[in-house]
Amino acid sequence: MEIKEYPGKLTPFVVLTCLIAATGGLIAGYGIGISGGVTSMDPFLKKFFPSVYRKEKQNQSSNQYCTFDSQILTTFTSSLYLAALVASFFASPVTRIFGRRWSMFAGGVSFLVGAALNGAAQDVFMLIFGRILLGIGVGFVGQSVPLYLSEMAPAKLRGMLNITCQLMVTIGIFSANLINYGVSKIEAGWGWRLSLALAAVPATVITIGSLFLPDTPNSLIERGHDEKAKEILRKIRGTDDILEEYSDLVAAGKDSKQTRHPWINIVKRKYRPHLTMAILIPFFQQLTGINVIMFYAPVLFKTLGFGSSTSLVSAVIIGLVNVCATFVSIGTVDRLGRRLLFLQGGFQMLACQIILGTLIAIKFGTTGEGTIPKTYAAFMVLFICIYVAGFAWSWGPLGGTLVPSEIFPLEIRSAGQSINVSVNMLFTFVVAQTFLPMLCHFKFGLFYFFAGWVIVMTIFIALFLPETKNVPIEKMILVWKAHWFWNKSIPDKNEHVSTKEMATI
Repeated sequence: MEIKEYPGKLTPFVVLTCLIAATGGLIAGYGIGISGGVTSMDPFLKKFFPSVYRKEKQNQSSNQYCTFDSQILTTFTSSLYLAALVASFFASPVTRIFGRRWSMFAGGVSFLVGAALNGAAQDVFMLIFGRILLGIGVGFVGQSVPLYLSEMAPAKLRGMLNITCQLMVTIGIFSANLINYGVSKIEAGWGWRLSLALAAVPATVITIGSLFLPDTPNSLIERGHDEKAKEILRKIRGTDDILEEYSDLVAAGKDSKQTRHPWINIVKRKYRPHLTMAILIPFFQQLTGINVIMFYAPVLFKTLGFGSSTSLVSAVIIGLVNVCATFVSIGTVDRLGRRLLFLQGGFQMLACQIILGTLIAIKFGTTGEGTIPKTYAAFMVLFICIYVAGFAWSWGPLGGTLVPSEIFPLEIRSAGQSINVSVNMLFTFVVAQTFLPMLCHFKFGLFYFFAGWVIVMTIFIALFLPETKNVPIEKMILVWKAHWFWNKSIPDKNEHVSTKEMATI
């Protein structure tokens, strides 16, 4: 299938705007990374979760699988994701009616207030309420930033620029891990406050940055600002030859204006492939098992017998691997395509999960009793790092931001992205809330459980996801029409596809 590229080039202006917008990923990453670290700090547990702290000390030589099984402790972590789920639905009309950048601004402000409450928390209620405000910020930013990046980027480099958001997520996680390690050395015991309060730094970056961003041509046309859209399009493409792309955007904008109820329209037959991907890709992403590692890396290592300081160091190593591997995705996604990275990453994660489950089974068995020698522990960390690398150049950036944000037509784009974020947050919440009880009951079998899901999702990608690299975002209908399964859902007549383009399919 050949699709003509629009004229234009990668301009410094579009790079700068995309980098500023991508900093929204920092708040999501910091929120993910910080919770696992502070919940492994004794002063934090003693103040807010004393029963967990007592259980940890009493169980140091007994069942390593069940030490941290506390619903109130997991509620602290997972409340962010439940709040983000709900917030994403409110973000959809804001993003559509007021533009992408104002959703980013709202998310930044909410995250800023949440960081202040968490840093000053005196009781569990204050702690969790601050965490909920962090979640609202993540919901708004997660809904708007990927759309902004996909709409601003030229088609041939959309993957690279979109994945900068996921890069910021990994940097946020890595920064949180470093800060957790550093503040754990503060003997006075208030280091956890510093960890939580420093969430204000990434929140300030996206809050202020969003005020200086231009809105996307797609959003401007959708809201009736055609001339302004034309001006921005010239600026981001670095050429006056924008007629073809502008005409496609206007056609998409016309449909969007006629679609008054995107939440109703998205369930129509012609949007069936889009809706399927918006639900199943984020669903599968959470069942890769990555958040088991990223949320609870320090807790997990501590549970497996590592010392407190060693567990935080291991989390820092994992965070660094996550950042570096994301650069691999940035450099290859527009050349190798989305499908190849998805499939390769799936096989890599599957192998590592089977090996890790087996290593834990050999050492702890079903009783959870025992300790891990240093050499054995280093071997486990190695395979965890290989697993994280596989996720970081496949399901992380492709499933989290890129593919869901580039497949929707303009008239349902904000609603579709809200569904993507809400499903992602729902199952992030479920995994965060159930992981510790599952570890307690499934034991080493938990790794095999997630490995089974990796097999399912890899088969799904192989059969049902078409390749979307280098396809202009408003011509994405072509890939669905060319697909062996989804072409049954796409009507033969479509105003965005010319006769000549259809002939290339």
